Amino acid sequence: MATDFDLVVRGGTVADGTGARLCEADVAVKDGKIAAVGTVAGRGAEEVDAKGLLVTPGFVDIHTHYDGQATWDSRLQPSSWHGVTTAVMGNCGVGFAPVKVEDRRRLIELMEGVEDIPGAALDEGLNWSWESFGQYLDALDARPRDIDIGAQLPHGALRVFVMGERAAKLEEATAEEVARMRTLAAEAMQAGALGFSTSRTLNHRTVKGDPTPSLRASEAELLGIALGMKDAGHGVIEFISDFNAPDPESEFAMVERLLAASGRPFSVSLAQRHSKPDGWRRLLGLVEGLAAKGHAAKAQVAPRPIGVLQGLQASRIPFSMCRSYKAIQHKSVAERLAIMRDPAFRATLLAEAREPLRSDLAARLTDYDRMFPLGDPPDYEPPQDSSFGARARREGRDPREVVYDHLIEGEGRNFIFAPFANYAAYNLDCCSEMMQSPHTLIGLGDGGAHVGLISDGSFPTSLLAHWGRDRVSGRLDPAWLVKRHTLDNARAVGLYDRGRLAPGYKADLNVIDFDRLRVEAPIMKWDLPAGGKRLLQKARGYRATVVSGAVTYRDGEPAGALPGRLVRGPQPAP
Repeated sequence: MATDFDLVVRGGTVADGTGARLCEADVAVKDGKIAAVGTVAGRGAEEVDAKGLLVTPGFVDIHTHYDGQATWDSRLQPSSWHGVTTAVMGNCGVGFAPVKVEDRRRLIELMEGVEDIPGAALDEGLNWSWESFGQYLDALDARPRDIDIGAQLPHGALRVFVMGERAAKLEEATAEEVARMRTLAAEAMQAGALGFSTSRTLNHRTVKGDPTPSLRASEAELLGIALGMKDAGHGVIEFISDFNAPDPESEFAMVERLLAASGRPFSVSLAQRHSKPDGWRRLLGLVEGLAAKGHAAKAQVAPRPIGVLQGLQASRIPFSMCRSYKAIQHKSVAERLAIMRDPAFRATLLAEAREPLRSDLAARLTDYDRMFPLGDPPDYEPPQDSSFGARARREGRDPREVVYDHLIEGEGRNFIFAPFANYAAYNLDCCSEMMQSPHTLIGLGDGGAHVGLISDGSFPTSLLAHWGRDRVSGRLDPAWLVKRHTLDNARAVGLYDRGRLAPGYKADLNVIDFDRLRVEAPIMKWDLPAGGKRLLQKARGYRATVVSGAVTYRDGEPAGALPGRLVRGPQPAP
């Protein structure tokens, strides 16, 4: 039987990506593009019954770290489980190109330290078939995937490539080196980079504890790179910075000069620090100031707390700094669990845990009033009285004992959620305020990174389920939430061909059972190269995900198609 379309999604409730009111419509696909939205009389070679289901554009995640995984893996999970059809990597100034042979180990150590990706996995997984950034893109382009990916030029790699050991020592670039970076930045953009990212935060260190090479890069160096992007005619600039606290205005003044000279769009990471709960408003105000002067400036924000997961399967537990635990931390989960169930070991470890804290890390790992059982399904807005500290006070017990018991229950699979940002008031009101600013973008999920401590690649599902359905107060319009994670993000990185369900746009979409949509509990898998472990978190409610017109997932399981490709540079609107 002859058909008119490759695919027709029938009778769904459409959120088209623009924020317009939900409406019932068919969506027809032909040759990888949206062919029609409305009442479609023609038949499709494949049809999906979406009656009673939400139909959205595919999600665009602008802050991921699949730079290594994308070279060896065709399935970019967890993101592809959460409706993401385009992921942008190369964030935070870290990545693997350009690179000289003698600097490969340095870039692995930087990625391992900044993004908690096992060095052994990177050692085995990366084939290093490239030197220039363009060659790296060629290597990415050779592998089909379940989603599209775009890459940014990372400052750390660029600086080490040009300056060698001097970059690691945080020395200032010479005029000749700045000129070389400008040329390489232009070449990277011309080869297909979506932008450039840099890190200026003390929190970003190599696995050996050394600062990120870009920490103290001069304004002249950053200007040279920005002008290289101007030479190429495109590219976004992403900043991670401490903003010279308590004087962020001076850093923003520099940013303004860079933007004025280059004309490039700019984004910066923004979160609520618990030590300064209102500080984020000051930074957002500075972003708004740039926008008011005509610059394309945005802040990337998260839809839920940013926090670590502690547990016997994870990289840390609250007792990681104790002598007795250090002696067994190399053992398997089952072996540690058996040891920790021994009353004598329990008594010894708890006694050590009561000793005076000797480091900031130990203090962060033992803030029991900001530690919660994650649960299944996970609760990312837990009430204050559900913390381990509050529970211990109710029961008249030491919080260390309560935490210890939780860790050895559930066959060692229990996780403790310890938010360190966006949860100062024990609610997500700050996230709501951030997300509703016209000067922000939804990002910071870090898909592919922090694999032993953080599982935030599930942000897209949390955004829609929690804020569009589950939150008791302050719910947000689902159509608007879809726009925030589709059209807004796509345009922010220059991808004007996607993020909307309209004729001519790229046929990336999700069919979602909105009533059933939820994030599942994270689990640990030992499936990285060299047997490396990573936290993985699936979702329920995604009935189908489509990339370039091909169904890639049905009910959360791979459908076989791998239509995802590398996106080279900005893409024009249809």
